[in-house]
Amino acid sequence: MKRMFLEMPVAMTVGMLGLDPVWAWTFDRLGCSGVLDRADVHAMVMAADMSVAMALWMRFRSRRWAGAGLMTAAMFVPFVVLLVPFWAGVISGDAMLMAGHVLALACMVVAMVRVHRASHAHHPVRQG
Repeated sequence: MKRMFLEMPVAMTVGMLGLDPVWAWTFDRLGCSGVLDRADVHAMVMAADMSVAMALWMRFRSRRWAGAGLMTAAMFVPFVVLLVPFWAGVISGDAMLMAGHVLALACMVVAMVRVHRASHAHHPVRQG
């Protein structure tokens, strides 16, 4: 599980760095390049970037789709929850992004524990 804990943040970072230019190029071609300046859109794009990279890496490491889905939810749920106070003007965009990242990491740890347990339930260790 330590390996997975080290691999997931790397995959998330690769996803953000690798896919961000694709989003920027796409939105620029669509004539709405400023949309990424909005904190709410930026949060969802980052969650998608992190999720795509994590899911691909998990599949490469022969993890099940259900685990990848759980890890994806761990990236989106904190931001979705924080969008409500952001839209209500209770928190700033920067606060929403910072808190979302911190909560996403916490959710990722919980999801990793569940994925790890599930993978061992499907592949029990032989004793004897």
